Amino acid sequence: QVQLVESGGKLVQPGGSLRLSCAVSGLTFGSYAMGWHRQAPGKQRELVAAITSGGTTTYADSVKGRFTISRDNAKNTVYLQMNVLKPEDTAVYYCASDYMLTRIFDGIADYWGQGTQVTVSS
Repeated sequence: QVQLVESGGKLVQPGGSLRLSCAVSGLTFGSYAMGWHRQAPGKQRELVAAITSGGTTTYADSVKGRFTISRDNAKNTVYLQMNVLKPEDTAVYYCASDYMLTRIFDGIADYWGQGTQVTVSS
């Protein structure tokens, strides 16, 4: 059984930093692409960042230079380091996994976590 479990979401002030984690079990982690998506209230879910099995990264324009996705294959975990957070970053953040990177880009990955809430507010 494949499980993706996100953690690290919380309330943070504008300009602050936060690191999200996603622990994965039940699949050969090192062979899978990983991604972070987010969904704000009343908005569609959007891709934030993705990383291939080889470590190549892609970012949404809205987070480039502020967010960093990384993976630790020894720990079966993917991270999202978020810096200079803005109120518009407020959303539920979801971890996703798929063998094919394009399915992560398209938001149709095979495996998803339950989400973790990030709120940026003073």
